[in-house]
Amino acid sequence: MPGSNEHIVSSYEEELTELARTISEMGGLVEKAVANATEALIRSDAELALTTVADDKKIDAMQNQIDEMAVSIIARRQPVALDLRLVIASIHVANDLERIGDMAKSTARRSTQFEGIAMSVQFKNGLRHMGELVQRQVRLALDAFTGRDKDIAVEVVERDTDVDALYVSLFRELLTYMMEDPRNITMCTHLLFCGKNLERVGDHATNIAEQAYFLATGKTLVADIGDLKREQIKS
Repeated sequence: MPGSNEHIVSSYEEELTELARTISEMGGLVEKAVANATEALIRSDAELALTTVADDKKIDAMQNQIDEMAVSIIARRQPVALDLRLVIASIHVANDLERIGDMAKSTARRSTQFEGIAMSVQFKNGLRHMGELVQRQVRLALDAFTGRDKDIAVEVVERDTDVDALYVSLFRELLTYMMEDPRNITMCTHLLFCGKNLERVGDHATNIAEQAYFLATGKTLVADIGDLKREQIKS
């Protein structure tokens, strides 16, 4: 018969596994929210937008659940080393996922303001491309966290410049469109906010990737990149 220590270890491992599983589940909800918000915006789909807004409550509830699980593990198990990094990183990741959900909710709400307003194909394509790019960033960041893959984490951080560049391009196009015809100001203002929301999703994906790197290595990604650049300069 297994001893009490074996039961404790087994129970502890199950708690850590459940924490990681809940992070993955929350990540799936967030990915879906970003995809639905982008689609609702492009298609001016009010029903999909309202569903996305309502579903954000599930994301908020999961963040609270993860926080409670993490605090409970710290209080009862007193984790150290890799286990402690997992618990602490999970709290940070859940917070970033919740913020991504908020960005999706905000975008979905703004998409309901386009009734009777025709969005140009150019802007639709730009927003679709940006939406696909940030969805990929979120998915890769979560893969890096789940798999404790530092290389994927670095890739996500490096690719964030692509999201930023796309937002700057969209910003300039919308600004030009408003200057050409003041009647476009209302639509373009909403699109500017939506584009900024998607850009912020990319930023939060980067935060998740940095937590994944910390989980895998015990080091901060920013510090390691700085060390690498200094070594390259010396060589």
